[in-house]
Amino acid sequence: MEIINISHLQKNCNAILEKVNHLDESVLICRKGKFLAKTVPLSFYEKKSWLGCMAGTGRIVGDITSPAEALSVGEDLTP
Repeated sequence: MEIINISHLQKNCNAILEKVNHLDESVLICRKGKFLAKTVPLSFYEKKSWLGCMAGTGRIVGDITSPAEALSVGEDLTP
C-alpha cells in the first residue's frame, strides 16, 4: 500500500487512479501527516459468488480411487 500526499494526488490524479485500478493496489492519501482517504480498486467491492468460494482449500488424504471396504457392525473407522 502506497502513501501519498494530497498535493501529489492533485497533480497526478489520473495516473494514481489507473495504478489503483490496474495493479489492484490501495493508496492512502494524507495531508500534513494525517490520513484523509483510502482509494481501493473496484474489484475490492465486487460481489463474489458463494459458488466455488472454498475451491483450493481442501486436501485429499489417502487413496480415493480404490473401492471402499464394507464395515462390519462395531468396526471403527480409524486406521
